[in-house]
Formats: sequence, C-alpha cells, structure tokens
Amino acid sequence: MSFTLKESVIVVIYGGRSAEREVSLQSGPLVIDGLRSKGYRVIALDLYGPEGNEDPIRQLQSVDFDLAFIALHGGEGEDGRVQALLEILGKPYTGSSPLACGLAMDKVLTKRYWKGIDIPTPAYLSFVGQVDVAVIEEQMSYPLIVKPSREGSTIGISKVANREELDAALIVALEYDSDVLVEAFVDGPEFTVTIIDDVAYPAIGLKPAPDHKLYDYEAKYIAEDTQYLLPCGLNEDDENELQMLALDSYRSLGCSGWGRVDIMRDRAGAFWVLEVNTSPGMTSHSLVPMAANYVGLDYAALVEKIALSAWHHVGRH
Repeated sequence: MSFTLKESVIVVIYGGRSAEREVSLQSGPLVIDGLRSKGYRVIALDLYGPEGNEDPIRQLQSVDFDLAFIALHGGEGEDGRVQALLEILGKPYTGSSPLACGLAMDKVLTKRYWKGIDIPTPAYLSFVGQVDVAVIEEQMSYPLIVKPSREGSTIGISKVANREELDAALIVALEYDSDVLVEAFVDGPEFTVTIIDDVAYPAIGLKPAPDHKLYDYEAKYIAEDTQYLLPCGLNEDDENELQMLALDSYRSLGCSGWGRVDIMRDRAGAFWVLEVNTSPGMTSHSLVPMAANYVGLDYAALVEKIALSAWHHVGRH
C-alpha cells in the first residue's frame, strides 16, 4: 500500500446472523470506539442489518473502505465465508484466511487433523444428524461434553453425567448444527492463550463459580463471579509448555493475525487442546483484551495492533 492505515478507512464488520450475534453486537461498538480514539476513520457495518434481511454483498459494496476489521463471531464471520467474500472484493481484513477459519470453526475436522499430527486433544466421537447413543455409551465413559461442531462461545454445549442428560444435551446441540461432537471430559483447570502476530500472550486460568458445570456462555458473558487468573497459576516451565502448545495448534491450522486457543489440563498434568478461535470475543468480559491489558496493551492499543498487523501483511492470505 502506498498510503498509511491512518490515511485509510476501516470498516468494522459486526452483528451477523449467527447464534453469537448478541456477543458481536457488544464487540463491534467497542472496536469502533477503540479505533476512533486512536484517530482512525471508521465505518460501522452491521452485517445483514438489524432485521437480518439485508444483502451482505450489497452492504460491503456500498461502502468505500481500505481494511475490514472483522468483529463477527460464529457463522459466516468466523467460518471463512466473509473472509472469502473480502478476498473476492480485493480487500484486506483482520485475522486468518478463509481456509484456516473454516477448519478452525469445524471442531470435528480440527480434531481429526490434530489426531493425525499428534496435537493432544480429548477423545471424541462425531455424528451427522443421527446420533447413536448406544455407540457413545459403549465407547466412552461419563462425564462427557456434548457440543455442536460449528458453534462458538460455548453455545449449545453441555456437560452430561448420565443417559438422561445425554439425550437432553444432544437435542440442544442438534438445534445449532447437524454435526455433533461428543468429547471426553477433562477433569481439571481450563486455560486460554491469546495469540497476536504469532506471539503467545500470558495464559489466563478460567475458574467458573461452583454453580457452573463448565465455562459456558453464561459464565463468559453474563456472570460476574467467574474468576480469571492472571497470572494463571502455572510455574514458568508449565506455562511455557502451554504457550508453545497453543502456538503449535494455532499454526497447524494455518491461522494468522490473531486468535485464541482454549486448553484443558488434566489431574496428571497433561494439556489437551479444545479449539482455536479465529475471531474471539472483544466484549467487556472477553479474554483477549484481558490478556493484552496484562502486558500493558489497553483496548484501543489492542485493536490498533490487530488492524496494523492486517495492514502490514496485505497479501499474506
């Protein structure tokens, strides 16, 4: 580019029509305010519009912009479709390529791939449409985690301890996706690692209140009693191991720009990767801003860093 990002126009794309629309409606305005506070010219674009019936292609073609900051979560915003559309339009954007986004968004495909390259991830079974409960109980032991394959923000996820809970959880998961993942429950603490420009930030330990079975949607975005541990409580060697595993998992899917990796640790001390998020939440409760703030990067500086990373790497996708 022959001009700087400060001379350009950034469109912040948020909203969308996925189950995570409400989260994105919180992220988008904060990203916009952060960029504007740094002196950038910003256009706000609620993809599909408030009524959910606008043409996204027409929306994007109707605004004149130089860089897209993707503040969408789930659905088209995180599975590579919006990224592919921006590539067709010849516009640079924040985050990973369409292929990396699509792979990371599909938990079943991700886990199949990781199993093949020895990235440690919990044992699982996957089903399309018809779920065979007998096979699950034959091959796996309670407790189990049930989740839709292509959702984020722990939407549609359940921890189950028996057949009755399993049946109910499968109904919930199938409301969000025809592909369902049934995963071994890792009994131990959960951590998340932010990655920006291929650098792993200090891990955050996640400790939901006792009345939450797991770090679910409510614990993430609603509850005020979730504990976020920074420092995460690991010794230096273990945290380094955790960060390297997060980077390996992230890079293995071809991710770039920025993202977040969620990892569990079992009682024996082994780490298990759950998933990579290619467009993480940027709300007041979100983890990426928390990790950045811990190393001295406030919200405005964080969104500027993400935008500049995309701008400086135009053509990498």
